[in-house]
Order: sequence, then structure tokens, then C-alpha cells
Amino acid sequence: MTHTRKMALVAILSAVSFLLMFFQLPLIPGADFLQMDFSILPVLIGLAILDVKSGMTILLIRSLLKLLLNSSGVSTYIGLPMNILAMGIFILSFALIWKKKKTPKSFWMAAIVATIGSTLGMLVANYIYAVPLYAAYANFDIKTILGLGNYLFAMVVPFNLLQGIILSVAFYGLYTVMKPILKPYEK
Repeated sequence: MTHTRKMALVAILSAVSFLLMFFQLPLIPGADFLQMDFSILPVLIGLAILDVKSGMTILLIRSLLKLLLNSSGVSTYIGLPMNILAMGIFILSFALIWKKKKTPKSFWMAAIVATIGSTLGMLVANYIYAVPLYAAYANFDIKTILGLGNYLFAMVVPFNLLQGIILSVAFYGLYTVMKPILKPYEK
């Protein structure tokens, strides 16, 4: 594949990923601020047909587009790095486990590692980064509203586990359906 074609694919997948960020779904009742979207799917398609570097580039371009064109202020500035971290863990898990040997068994192993890894990453990042920043800059102190333990273990953990399962199943279905189309492009 030529460098120009690869750049064009990265640009197209980044744009599609950015557009998918507009369609968000709350997963946990009472925590409407925790929303998932399917913007990782084009990133994972980029990983599947190109490489890890391209997948991460798509993730970063889509995030930059969000920051520049659709920022919601403080919530974007705090939430977007969290999203990049969670999706980066997801991408790396698939890159290290599934990309080398594309079998259903390795796919589901990557999905399990990605889901658990992103959940643990978000648990730590919420505790260290997001909760203090939201309290300081968004006047949203989750510690006083719900209690930190309640928030982390009744909202963050279930949300990220559910999100990981949904994204894994969605990617498996999408990749299975698109496999004949993607085969000529795969590295």
C-alpha cells in the first residue's frame, strides 16, 4: 500500500470516528455523564488493516477534531484524555494479542484483556485525575455527592466493563461482516 493511500485511509477513518463521537449512549442509570460511543470502531478497523501506529494516529486525530470542533469546555478537557487512555489501552490490547494471529480465540482473549485493562485504567485515572479536576474546575465534587467508593465501584467499574463488552461484540460483528472487503488492505 502506498504512503498516500495509507494517509487517505487514516484521514477517512479519523473523520468517521469523529462523526461517531456525536452519538453517545448513557449505560448506567443515574450516571448520564458516563457515556459511550462507537468511535473506537473505525480506529480498530484502522488497526486491523494498517498497523498500531495508524490506529493510534486515527485515535489522536479524532480526539483533536473533537477538541477543536466540538468541545464542551471543561468536561471535554478533562474527559477527552480519559477517553484517549481507555481507548489506547483497548487498541494496544488488540494490537498485542489479536493483530499477530487473527483467530476468534485470540480476538476474544484480546477483548477480555482490553475490557479489564481499560476498566482498571479508568478506575485509577478517575481516582487520581478526573475526580479531583472535576471538583476543582467543574464544581462537580463526586466525593460529596455520592462518595468516592460508590462512584468508582458502582458507576465507573460497571460502565467500563459494559462498554468493553459492547465495543468488543460490535467490533467482532463489524469486522466479520467487513472481512471480505478489508482483506485486500490488510497488512
